Amino acid sequence: MHRTILDAQRGLLKGIKFIWPLALMLLFSGVQASGFALVEQSASGQGNAFSGAATSAEDPSVMYFNPAAMTLVRGRQATLGLHYIHPKANFTNQGSTLAASLGGGALSGADSDGGKNGYVPNLYYLQHLNPDLVFGLGINAPFGLSTEYESGWVGRYHAVKSELKSVNINPSIAWRLDDRWSFGAGVSAEYVDVTLSSAVDMGSACAAVVVKLGAATVPACAAAATPQGSDGFADLTGNDWSYGFNLGVLFEPTQDSRIGLSYRSKVSQNVSGDATFTCPAAVLATLRATGSFIDTTLHADVTLPESTSLGYSLQVNPDLSVMVDWTWTHWSRFKELRIVYDSTQADSVTTESWKNTNRLSLGANFRLDPTLMLRGGLAYDQTPVPDAQHRTARIPDNSRRWISLGLAWDMTPMARLDVGYSHLFVNNTAVNNTIESSVPTLNATLNGSYSSAVDIVSAQVNWRY
Repeated sequence: MHRTILDAQRGLLKGIKFIWPLALMLLFSGVQASGFALVEQSASGQGNAFSGAATSAEDPSVMYFNPAAMTLVRGRQATLGLHYIHPKANFTNQGSTLAASLGGGALSGADSDGGKNGYVPNLYYLQHLNPDLVFGLGINAPFGLSTEYESGWVGRYHAVKSELKSVNINPSIAWRLDDRWSFGAGVSAEYVDVTLSSAVDMGSACAAVVVKLGAATVPACAAAATPQGSDGFADLTGNDWSYGFNLGVLFEPTQDSRIGLSYRSKVSQNVSGDATFTCPAAVLATLRATGSFIDTTLHADVTLPESTSLGYSLQVNPDLSVMVDWTWTHWSRFKELRIVYDSTQADSVTTESWKNTNRLSLGANFRLDPTLMLRGGLAYDQTPVPDAQHRTARIPDNSRRWISLGLAWDMTPMARLDVGYSHLFVNNTAVNNTIESSVPTLNATLNGSYSSAVDIVSAQVNWRY
């Protein structure tokens, strides 16, 4: 027994040495599930639109969806996956305006596509410590956000670049109680890195100063107080480490059916970083004398929400299996995005008022021959954004429908290749969002619609050794 544990430890260390240098790849920004969650955690699941992901027995990536299901994966295995995401988010202006206090004139600037291509890698290692006890290590990116527009687009005061990168280090353990029941648990160390940038209408900011102090008192601002005539820039960055956990249970009522239930906890991040402001030289001294647009440190609390998944899979015959999945995410935790500056500048606040979401998926696998298997899947993914007034240019999210296809090829008895493709049909997306600023002249409104779609190509290699 002692030798068995030592052998397992040596194998585990080899696996960690193999995957750790690749973990640096995981600081990714992208977003394809609802909100800013990333469901792209395995290429084998991608081909099924992640239906039945909590009951899969195909490779170690199942540990992300349900750690209890690791007991179904035999031997010692490692998986390396990569997902290429090509989003489109074309904005069409439909009457965006300056603040009402400035008369509500039209915002200048062109339409723009905020979609940004990206990559999501995943790394997994699984090792049996004894026939009923399994250890796994997953390194992945459970959350991500990436939108970036042209610097002079019509919504530049709302957003130019928005990026959330994450890396999650998630060791897990699974225990098989008997022929029907397995249980699993894991802990997560999660790092996030955030960048938010936007243009600032310094001309409109000057207009507010002139109203308050008078043109004679602030001649520099009086000369520049033309809305959209003197743009500056705000660049906010921050990062944090925090921790969470995940739990899972697997029940096998018959030899050919499985039911999986899993829970992934919230992770409360207290992001800290820096705010850097670029002001036109003509108004720099005047505006900063008011306590605004001064380079400073900042902090913001961001809660990455918990989720619960229930999956079912059935082996209909030796060549055909079907799967279903339901996932609930507690997005109503995201009530606002508040950035607190460590200066006299007022907080930046965006009211989000998100709602909880459901994701439903259905899929099937069909084995063509002993080395080839086809996959397919459909899914419906709800948006947490409640309405056009709370939809922002940073996250122009809407509900989407998935159609997925995939192929698994056993290249050798020890190596397997999975590829998957998904197209996401996104509902037409209306935006009517007003900036919430303590300076009334900065409260511009972005009014228009997005035409969006997403294509995802995934591939992974799984080694048994």
